[in-house]
Amino acid sequence: MSDSARRPGPLLLGVRHHGPGSARAVRAALEAARPKTVLIEGPPEADALIPLAADPEMRPPVALLAHAVDEPGCSAFWPFADFSPEWVAVRWALEHEVPARFIDLPATHTLAWQKAAEEETAERPAAAEPGTGRRMRIDPLGALAEAAGHDDPERWWEDVVEHRGGTGERDVFAPFAAVEEAMTALRETYGADGRDRDPVREAHMRIRLRAAQREFGDEVAVVCGAWHVPALRARSSVAADRELLKGLPRIRTDMTWVPWTNRRLARTSGYGAGIDSPGWYGHLFSAQDRPVERWLTKVAGLLREEDRIVSSAHVIEAVRLAETLAVLRGRPLPGLGETTDAVRAVLCEGSDVPLALVHDRLVVGDVLGEVPEAAPAVPLQRDLVREQRRLRLKPEALERELDLDLRKETDAGRSRLLHRLRLLGVGWGEQVRSRGSTGTFRETWRLCWEPELSVRVAEAGVWGTTVHGAATARAEADAAGASALAEVTALAELCLQAGLSDALPVVMRALADRAALDSDVGRLAEALPALVRSLRYGDVRGTDVRALAEVAAGLADRVFVGLPPACAALDADAAQEMRGHVDAVHTAVGLLGDTGSGAAPAGSAVGTGSGQGDLRRRWRAVLRTLSGRDTVPGVLRGRAVRILLDEGELGAEEAARLMGLVLSPGTPPADAAAWIEGFVGGGGGGMLLVHDERLLGLVDAWLTGVPADAFTDVLPLLRRTFSAYEPGVRRTISELVRRGPGERPAGRGQAGGTPGFGAGADTGRADAVLPVLRLLLGLDDTASDDDLVGAGR
Repeated sequence: MSDSARRPGPLLLGVRHHGPGSARAVRAALEAARPKTVLIEGPPEADALIPLAADPEMRPPVALLAHAVDEPGCSAFWPFADFSPEWVAVRWALEHEVPARFIDLPATHTLAWQKAAEEETAERPAAAEPGTGRRMRIDPLGALAEAAGHDDPERWWEDVVEHRGGTGERDVFAPFAAVEEAMTALRETYGADGRDRDPVREAHMRIRLRAAQREFGDEVAVVCGAWHVPALRARSSVAADRELLKGLPRIRTDMTWVPWTNRRLARTSGYGAGIDSPGWYGHLFSAQDRPVERWLTKVAGLLREEDRIVSSAHVIEAVRLAETLAVLRGRPLPGLGETTDAVRAVLCEGSDVPLALVHDRLVVGDVLGEVPEAAPAVPLQRDLVREQRRLRLKPEALERELDLDLRKETDAGRSRLLHRLRLLGVGWGEQVRSRGSTGTFRETWRLCWEPELSVRVAEAGVWGTTVHGAATARAEADAAGASALAEVTALAELCLQAGLSDALPVVMRALADRAALDSDVGRLAEALPALVRSLRYGDVRGTDVRALAEVAAGLADRVFVGLPPACAALDADAAQEMRGHVDAVHTAVGLLGDTGSGAAPAGSAVGTGSGQGDLRRRWRAVLRTLSGRDTVPGVLRGRAVRILLDEGELGAEEAARLMGLVLSPGTPPADAAAWIEGFVGGGGGGMLLVHDERLLGLVDAWLTGVPADAFTDVLPLLRRTFSAYEPGVRRTISELVRRGPGERPAGRGQAGGTPGFGAGADTGRADAVLPVLRLLLGLDDTASDDDLVGAGR
């Protein structure tokens, strides 16, 4: 094999990071040259981690993670994929038992620089490129593409490098010689302006290269970014290089391997080597022949999984179209642009909706790498891995939903783990609304593992060596440092969800102290629902929550006392906010009785409690007080009347009388509209008007009597109220108002009343449904109606 393009001295292989064409060329060059050592662009602290790349459990994409020992949040990543030239070089060295070493600037300096840059950027955010503290970099790829007359650097690189055969080249060193020549010309034109750290990095690379030459002679191969090759080839004295490295800042660092994802490869990260299509590049690297046909077959398989009709004929036509487009566009082979156009036109029938799925799943991809257990890790990380395996909760890069039934031991353990991680700031999962069930024994999580979570785990390691211990310590510290009552109540709820029984006493003491000192009724009312939710969570998880129940009962007492004065003389916005607090407190009082909580002991720090029945009785008394005070805004008075009516504490006749008083001519129209909004707004308000002719008649008569000059002020309030009703309810109300009282036609089986509603239950039609219900509920034919009702509950 000819090696005429190889220059004397060390073998310098300039590459594009994460370029499959570069990776193939590197492998071919190393096979031809057979160097005695391989030097790779990367942090030297990772030299001891190189042997792990040969571990069978190591599956790219992975990344080297360096973080400051004292500040784990100060970190940097060096990602590798299967098709990364650096990864290919590492694997080749390990397979051939050749020493491999990293020669870039040590991470101890890189992280110190990064920390200083972040501090400088925080002080002068407009002075630098975001996150770097440096001027904007030159894009060598873009400059070369522009010089070649191409406006798309990615497409140009595909044509000249990625679509080359690599091993089929007559001279395997020729591509690197051409790249070196191009980069030399670029550096002569642009110099190092805009890349002001590169001279320091390149000085360190030259020092490491000289050391390798002293040990192995010129049988040394260097794999680095193409931009650096001319600098490594240039002559420079040892003294000059050491002078550049003199006085660099340092920070104590740790290093390990962590899983990476294709989605993170698609972004600029680490040394700024982000790419747009890691899934496509991975395919180009792994497909030994017929890459276009194999790619379109993958696309067809994905679309078939989504129940789209894609036949073999579709694939054949898509291949033909992609090849034709490549010829028309003057490209050596169809690239991503041509295959994408073919997929859109043939397999997706012109639609961009399935094409977006193809881009997300295949062009980018959802691959998550794996690292072996032997990789260094903080104790907390190791405990997390053990918990994940015990609970069969594998991290995945693809976002997915997880439904948990807390009555099952495994699901309860998964819930506790996710809540503990959430408390530690490791956002692996986000809790979302459960579909199909509102029970407290159900939880739904949206899970997605991101590589940055490894940094969050390292940061959380300062709190303990196990997830349980770290979460407990973090909760206790947060309770001691919290100043707002809402923060402590949220923390108490999270402790119960996470099963942190050791931290709960500390949090409860802090909660009692904050509740005793806080006099703002709004904040007290905001905190009460969280406490009651905590009681319910404790009930379903079998946690002793008596202390929490005492605090909740005492907090409810203080809300009852302070709420009427706090509701006086509020403006419209404050009244709407207070209405939300009233609704929340009402729900909380009902749930507080359902939890079985008793009274708070007399003389306790949280005040005197009361039994369940007394608690509800006194809350209804508070609502009666609100409903009768003229100083309370209309929206609150109307809401109080509505709650009392729903609770059966107020008869329909009394509710109609109160509405009649409010809608009398002496009341300003805006106040009357606000009262109506409070009364019929919210859940069930529309059905209330549908079923109660008197209330609907009162509203209709009042609205038709509003003066023209006041109507424009009333309309927005009423529109906001009635627009919240379901369309069917609005249509029914409109029909009732159009026909007027006493003119309503008879419904099925009735002499009068509401359209669509019978005078009573049709038992014959109901009996016909019972066999189906028994089948759905798993009951036999001998089950009684009472059994059926109980099973339905």
